[in-house]
Amino acid sequence: MKTKCILLFVATFFLVMIATNLATAQKSLSGDGVTIWFDTGGAVGGPYNTIVQNGAQAAADDLGVTLRLLYSDWSPEKMISNFKQAIAAKPDGIVVMGHPGDDAYEPFINEAVAEGIIVTSVDTKLPRMVEAHKTRGFGYVGTDNYAQGKALAEEALKRAQLEPGDQVFVWGLKRLQERGRRAQAILDVMEAAGMKVDYFEISPEVDKDTSMGVPLVTGYLSSNPNCKMMIVDHGALTSQMENFLRAAGVGPGEIFVAGFSLSPATASAIENGYVSLVSEAQPYLMGYLGVLQIVLTKKYGFTGLVIDTGGGMIDEDNIAQIAPLAKKGVR
Repeated sequence: MKTKCILLFVATFFLVMIATNLATAQKSLSGDGVTIWFDTGGAVGGPYNTIVQNGAQAAADDLGVTLRLLYSDWSPEKMISNFKQAIAAKPDGIVVMGHPGDDAYEPFINEAVAEGIIVTSVDTKLPRMVEAHKTRGFGYVGTDNYAQGKALAEEALKRAQLEPGDQVFVWGLKRLQERGRRAQAILDVMEAAGMKVDYFEISPEVDKDTSMGVPLVTGYLSSNPNCKMMIVDHGALTSQMENFLRAAGVGPGEIFVAGFSLSPATASAIENGYVSLVSEAQPYLMGYLGVLQIVLTKKYGFTGLVIDTGGGMIDEDNIAQIAPLAKKGVR
């Protein structure tokens, strides 16, 4: 009798273990076993790319993905270098920022795809790569740069009520193949409206370290006291505009300032009246959906998705609702 009880206990134990293992297997996350390298674009702790990173990490946690984060200080050259490093590691997928453009990325993306690595892009579209490798999972998550720049410039002109001949400062990245379309759109709108435009290219040094933009802004405003509007085609620089204007001795609302992307500092600048209008491309979604794209292709064979993340406008009327989310690194 005692032997039968022991055997029954052992049999029950093993049945429970088998059932538990089956239940665990059934609940396994879709990204289990998937490794992804993700270039966040900026520096560690940068205001914009940290939101992208937060979205990517949330997706990795939700899906069970092993995620490796990369940082490029917004340098196209470093993005290419990071991509080559990622290829050498042979992950399942790589998510890139599209700033270097199709021409710079093409030979390396072709190499990665040939080796069976799934590649997709966020923030700045690589239209030729999407066309070439969409069936292998190459997609895009972000906005159309030209459309977003045009929409912000038109809305800024409408709200600021400028007249032809008024002086406008534009700070952008025209030198970058696809990314530069946003600055070009702003310039096209301003010039069509008859504005007197002073365009400045964001240098690689300022792109990497936004604090280095102080002398340019203070020097420009000192020499151009009639400037009516400033449009900043850069999320991290937009987040510093309150500091720049304070350093230049410019008070809230004295100049209509428009820019891109949200962060706690940008939200504060809107609340304090130093930034009037921001177009937000919702970078958290870029991070989240970029990771999801790789998993969908790896596990289910889905082709590349092209997803527009928005480009909605944020100002003093809706910042109270959105600011708490900015502090959480979601907006």
